Amino acid sequence: MKYDFKTINRNNTNSLKWDLFSDKFPMWVADMDFKVAPPIFDAILNRINHKVYGYFIISDDLYDAYINWWKFYGLNMSKDELLFSIGVMPAITSIIREFTSFGDEILIQTPVYHVFFNVILNNNRKVIENPLVYDKDTLSYSIDFDDLEEKLSNPNTKMMLLCNPHNPIGKIWSRKDLVKIGQLCWKYNVILVSDEIHCDLTNPGKQYIPFASLDDELTGEEIENSLTCISPSKTFNIAGFQNSMVFTKNKEFYSRLEGRLMTDFFSGPNVLSVDVAIAAYNNCKDWLHELKQVLFENKKIVNDFLINEVPDVKLVQSDATYLLWLDCSSLNMDSNSLSEFLRKEKGVFLSPGIQFGRNGDNFLRMNIACPKELLNKELLAFKEGINLLKN
Repeated sequence: MKYDFKTINRNNTNSLKWDLFSDKFPMWVADMDFKVAPPIFDAILNRINHKVYGYFIISDDLYDAYINWWKFYGLNMSKDELLFSIGVMPAITSIIREFTSFGDEILIQTPVYHVFFNVILNNNRKVIENPLVYDKDTLSYSIDFDDLEEKLSNPNTKMMLLCNPHNPIGKIWSRKDLVKIGQLCWKYNVILVSDEIHCDLTNPGKQYIPFASLDDELTGEEIENSLTCISPSKTFNIAGFQNSMVFTKNKEFYSRLEGRLMTDFFSGPNVLSVDVAIAAYNNCKDWLHELKQVLFENKKIVNDFLINEVPDVKLVQSDATYLLWLDCSSLNMDSNSLSEFLRKEKGVFLSPGIQFGRNGDNFLRMNIACPKELLNKELLAFKEGINLLKN
């Protein structure tokens, strides 16, 4: 390979993943144990060498970088349809505050990224769950559209948060699913907010579909009933630089959110974030191609290891993200207890599934975005922990 995806020591670097706790094998928080692509590093050095670090503006080059990147996915955007935010979750926070009121209900599809719960509840809104349907035979999930329509039809439901691709199950929603979601949200006057932060991290041969790209299947009104949150942070392992955009074709949504992001102080870039994102989108496609190969190989390593060494744990089908969803139901232990046992006995920290919703309690989430050498050590410790539990 052209690029370096080998071991790097992140201990004692104020890393949330490695230094917040003392676990030997932290496989929880969603960042990668890989060095950034060389063009990103060069952009950082270039900015740092300027030796002046004052306030920054959003350049046209940044808008162009986003716009050109999403053309690959069939989504045509313009500068006046994009709003900068310091992150996807800050943006969703502002969206919730601007377009819903205290006590309103916001729908999510569980099991789902646990911060969705936090951002709803912390803003004094109510969580409504549309539980995804798990097929234990095929190890896959689908949407219960009857339940979804029933809950969207409730006049108290004002917003739906969609995760596309879905964290933690690694599902790329189909065009058919996205169209039906968009039609139902429009029918019942529910604003659709699509978090598409994991969009680039797909298996070879797989590609996600941006909700807002469905111009041929949805009406203009149905598309305009949405806001899409996008970012290079997960793709290029640059979450610390805090850079994202919100895309909407709805002029009223745009104007209102622009004011809210300013009020919440989420609309200003830091001194490095603009240059880093431009370098990522403009100069790092080859690096991303190799990264996706590395992640796919890691998925195969995990799948084979579980089948051969830990058959009591099943890997849910995954077409996207570097987060794997493990079915641990045959172990007959709740996910908090299982996670704590593995941490205490073997230093392996996987996220307990209960964090992602009540229907996640038989699962663990595993981050496999690390060098193979480290992954193999983690898997061996995981196996030893499961054997200790069974014995």
